[in-house]
Amino acid sequence: MLSDIQTPIDIKHLDFDQLQQLADEIREFLIESLKKTGGHLGSNLGTIELTLAMHYVFDTPNDSFVWDVGHQAYTHKILTERKERMSTLRQKGGLSGFTKITESEHDAFGAGHSSTSISAALGMALANKLNQSDNTAIAVIGDGALSGGMAFEAMNHAGDTDANLLIILNDNDMSISKNVGALNKYLTRLISGKVYSTMKLKSLKLLERLPRIHKFAKRSEEHLKGMILPGTLFEELGIDYFGPIDGHDLPTLIKTLQNLKNLSKPRLLHIITTKGRGLEMAEKDPIKYHGIAPPSSSSNSFPSYSQVFGRWLCDTAERDERLVGITPAMCEGSGMVEFSTSFTERYFDVAIAEQHSVTLAGGMAIKGLKPVVAIYSTFLQRGYDQFIHDIALQNLNVIFAIDRAGLVGADGATHAGVFDLSFLRCIPNVVIMAPSSSMEMYEQLNTAYSLNGPVCIRFPRGKSPVEKFKSNTQQEVGKANVVREGFDVAILAFGPMLEKALEAGGALDATVVDMRFVKPMDKDLIRELAKSHKKLITIEDNVVSGGAGSAVAEFIHNEKLDVSLDIIGLPDEFGEHGSQEELYDMYGLTVDNIVRCANSE
Repeated sequence: MLSDIQTPIDIKHLDFDQLQQLADEIREFLIESLKKTGGHLGSNLGTIELTLAMHYVFDTPNDSFVWDVGHQAYTHKILTERKERMSTLRQKGGLSGFTKITESEHDAFGAGHSSTSISAALGMALANKLNQSDNTAIAVIGDGALSGGMAFEAMNHAGDTDANLLIILNDNDMSISKNVGALNKYLTRLISGKVYSTMKLKSLKLLERLPRIHKFAKRSEEHLKGMILPGTLFEELGIDYFGPIDGHDLPTLIKTLQNLKNLSKPRLLHIITTKGRGLEMAEKDPIKYHGIAPPSSSSNSFPSYSQVFGRWLCDTAERDERLVGITPAMCEGSGMVEFSTSFTERYFDVAIAEQHSVTLAGGMAIKGLKPVVAIYSTFLQRGYDQFIHDIALQNLNVIFAIDRAGLVGADGATHAGVFDLSFLRCIPNVVIMAPSSSMEMYEQLNTAYSLNGPVCIRFPRGKSPVEKFKSNTQQEVGKANVVREGFDVAILAFGPMLEKALEAGGALDATVVDMRFVKPMDKDLIRELAKSHKKLITIEDNVVSGGAGSAVAEFIHNEKLDVSLDIIGLPDEFGEHGSQEELYDMYGLTVDNIVRCANSE
């Protein structure tokens, strides 16, 4: 049946049994396809029936589907003329792993980060109203994304409007199974229908004429809802709540959505789904199978930077009770699992609330603790104001372990940590380190822990060789390391670019420097190199604008040093997705490009 489906229109004539058969085929297709390409498995297996029901009832692109994060929209891609291209998912030149407005007119809004869907969909709903359109804007948000403050800001605003907004809360974690049954399905369909809505509206108008009775009725209704329904919060925000219902029950989903389509004010449908639905191992271990990697021929058994960071965290916590670890819902990704179980009282997962994680660390630092915030580079962007105002301005002792810096590969532009050096370097009081290996990172974390004031250590996604750690080894702040002596050309490498710099240095007989620190930079060494070399080349996995190379250029200009400088980094554009090496090649972070720069006038 799947082979006959090319557009969403093709499913609208199917009956419920056929739709369920199609759901089963899509589930099998996704499992086989993702085994080859990698991608978000569990979240997409859990939203197949929901996606079919949405496309059955609504009409994209006129009706707008806004998928929060975008990592649960693979079925949506399959139904919207991209099935044949699923074999290119997350590969260079292929489909994005998230929604992308340049990829399809059916992708109403680009995504990749959490908690944005309700704001975007509300904006579309309000625009529809101003344009006198009766199209519906639908936000699909997971229970995890609902922990982000932006989602609550959007709901607070939505409840104060009469916009045609439908929020679908996809709940695959909370245990509300008692509310999922035949009676509940019946009641949900009933109260989402026109009869109930009309009765409620007329009753409210009548009661408004009788203030005392209206007040009593309203209070009684709230108490009753609080006892039997989990939707009181949404109702208090002015958003009509419906559910919860079984998110894998196609007939109930479709009938409920058809009823809700006839309403025209902010409303929320709460559905219960199983992450990894239909794949037993994914259902049993939803964290492990949240995302899977494609088959790899690599035999690299080294630990990742994240794992080495987690080891440092535990080693240091053993020695100092002041250390606390904070993460905005990235325990596994940031290598904090062992710390979270070994030092439970000192581990704080604040859910998807990056801004809060930063200011929380500031409050802890004020009271003498030593907070370490483990956060992805692109997630720190969300806490930028808090970083400046609540940490740097007060010069507080907080360490930021910035994971996934540089080009991350298949996740693409939404997760590429290529701006951090630029947006951090301009902030006073901040020390910025860029380790070239996980061994260097361990030493720099030791160094950071001994310092006063905010310290940032940014490290890439990936692995590097590891020797035996020396628990107390530190580095001199602002001191670079000359790893190869040469002539005429000096290559200044930042972070993981050292390996390519060394290879190019060997071919050129050039000097190679592991810069280690972006701020403060080793100005004395740069001054010496400028006197003894004809050309300096910097290479970094950050945008050129305002990055580490820019810092070198500023120093050379201010000191009026007589030396040529080439800056190799990322261009002033949002990047593509593909493997890290493919992206390095695409943007010139290569040995060949270093050699070319060295040989150019």
